[in-house]
Amino acid sequence: MPEMTDTIRILIPLFNDWEAFFLLEKRMREVLPETLLKRIFLTVVNDCSPQPQPPYPGRLPFEVIELWRNVGHQKAIALGLAWLCRERDFQYMLVMDADGEDRPEDIAVLLAAVEARPGQIVFAHRSKRSEGPLFRTFYVIYKFVFQLLTGKVITFGNFSIIPRAQAEKLAHVSEIWNHFPGGIIRSRLPYSAVPIERGKRLAGESKMNFISLILHGMSAISVYLDTTAVRLVIGSFLLFLGVGAVMLTVTLLRLFVPEWTFPNWATTLVTAGLIIMLQAFMISLLMLFTVLSYRTQRHFVPATDFATFIRTVRGG
Repeated sequence: MPEMTDTIRILIPLFNDWEAFFLLEKRMREVLPETLLKRIFLTVVNDCSPQPQPPYPGRLPFEVIELWRNVGHQKAIALGLAWLCRERDFQYMLVMDADGEDRPEDIAVLLAAVEARPGQIVFAHRSKRSEGPLFRTFYVIYKFVFQLLTGKVITFGNFSIIPRAQAEKLAHVSEIWNHFPGGIIRSRLPYSAVPIERGKRLAGESKMNFISLILHGMSAISVYLDTTAVRLVIGSFLLFLGVGAVMLTVTLLRLFVPEWTFPNWATTLVTAGLIIMLQAFMISLLMLFTVLSYRTQRHFVPATDFATFIRTVRGG
């Protein structure tokens, strides 16, 4: 297929989800207009799936980037993005999951949004989620902790569309190696979001468990590790001052207001709290200096380091 300057490269990280991906491709052909389908080229990053790929039953042009080892969802996206920027021509890159939770009919919505906002990366903001109440509860907690520790708000995932010029810049942002949307926020590239409902998995079961969710959330926070360390130092210091003030108040009342009766353990408890807060402050301070030292080291940059992980690239 000859390269076209108006090509939309759909980047799909995949781990054993071949059945869902084939249904996703079929769904694209069912719901998207022919004019849009002619612009689409599918690029799958096979994250070292142990399950072999069945014969491709689709009709959309398709290629597979095979990785040497399993690196996880976020890193697979970073590697695919860097490879596409180096090896392929496109106008827009669209990142979506293989399982169908990113609905094919919303591709047109994201495309319309990015064409109306030139130069911006456009994310799908989940206006309605299909997960159970437990997942939604922990997701709210995750967003609150992320904002508390980083000072940033995150309301979207990987489903996004990226103009070519911004994709080339992102390939040089080392933070997308840990967390794709968090890295984009950190990069300070212009972005916006449009409300889109989350779909349902087309086949198979989700590989995401509770531990994976926690690691995913911590990966997002790790993108802002320097900011997080500073906020922890400030928080520990304020707690240290608060406990110190309580201890001083208790001591003064015992010395100068003898008619007030305090339990014998009150002073001991306050002193123990003061020691704990002091230790927390010192640990946070040590963490801050460790992070600042880490910033002087060379980081993984997808644009220059991606080739190490790519075993081969083949057509569908």
